[in-house]
Amino acid sequence: MLQESYTTKVVPKLKERLSISNTMAVPRITKVVLNVGVGKFTKDSNYIAMVENNLTKISGQKPVKTKARLSISNFKLREGMIVGLMVTLRGKRMYDFLEKLLRVTFPRVRDFRGIARTGFDRQGNFSFGFKEQIAFPELSGEEIEKTHGLEITIVTNTKNEEHARALLEEFGFPFAKQNNK
Repeated sequence: MLQESYTTKVVPKLKERLSISNTMAVPRITKVVLNVGVGKFTKDSNYIAMVENNLTKISGQKPVKTKARLSISNFKLREGMIVGLMVTLRGKRMYDFLEKLLRVTFPRVRDFRGIARTGFDRQGNFSFGFKEQIAFPELSGEEIEKTHGLEITIVTNTKNEEHARALLEEFGFPFAKQNNK
């Protein structure tokens, strides 16, 4: 549904708004990456299994365990220890996740005032995070033992921050209002 609205509604609006004549030059979302760092629980296999289970429920696919590349003695970190989990979504799963994020998850966040506009990088990617995974409808409050944060990065094919912002605004991302003080 979100993919259909991209081709029928978003592309014509972006062509007009950004004054692009070629349809293939219109910015688009290429992938969505979900990332959870395990932090101080690197040695707790139960916590890592719980995070893996939560990410599997949220994304619909099994996460990849990211491992430390270096040993850092001050952090009691050894090379090869699991430091996080990540999932990369593309295609239909990506659009399904984005639709669920926009229609269900954001309205469930307590005291939600919009996403900060400062999450864009120079390559046109947008990153934001959740402090708790409770906002996702797949996870019920009773089965959550410990809360953890979740970072989401939306990767676009544009190298321009303004084009990426216009793309996400046309998709309906709820950006926070700017205060002009």
